[in-house]
Amino acid sequence: MSGTLLLIFEIIGTISFAVSGAMTAINKKMDIFGVIILGTVTAVGGGAIRDLVLGINPPVTFTSPVYAVVAAVTATIVFIPAVLKFLHKKKAIYDYVLLIMDSLGLAVFTVIGIQTAVSNTGDFNWFLLLFVGVITGIGGGVLRDIMAGNIPYIFIKHFYASASLIGAMVCIALWNLIGQEWAMILGSATVFVLRILAAHFRWTLPHPKEF
Repeated sequence: MSGTLLLIFEIIGTISFAVSGAMTAINKKMDIFGVIILGTVTAVGGGAIRDLVLGINPPVTFTSPVYAVVAAVTATIVFIPAVLKFLHKKKAIYDYVLLIMDSLGLAVFTVIGIQTAVSNTGDFNWFLLLFVGVITGIGGGVLRDIMAGNIPYIFIKHFYASASLIGAMVCIALWNLIGQEWAMILGSATVFVLRILAAHFRWTLPHPKEF
């Protein structure tokens, strides 16, 4: 994948997760510092975990702070009164924006995790690529939920980690067949569509029955 297209993917994912984290912080009545921190951690957390798993030390988040800066600026914009007023005007709008941004971030970072693993290891190990792809996709959201005092989203909501896993499998399966660019595009599209369908049709994994 060209450097420009990869950068576009990364910026889209960063902005999406930063909005998701900032909106969660606002919902928890945090101040502007909390909003910026939660937005930034959500945006770069998955990538930092990915880099630690792959032995990239220090993580790219700290050697190339552009992503943290983009996340912090995005979170600050979400905190602007006019933006807050628009988002809270109708709960449906708030929920829709949160769903879209969270799903987009999950989709983009899942395939970026795979691309990073292939580039840095040179080893097309399915298990490694699946693990790194999913952990990159869900890592920031897990950190967000823990810091916000919520049960991590991946354990209670629809297809979340499952969508990331399926999209990662699609991306890996197509990688050597149609090239990494299209594999990443179709893999991320799979994650995004599954998340939206799961939210619309209220798909859930089996839960234990009440006794």
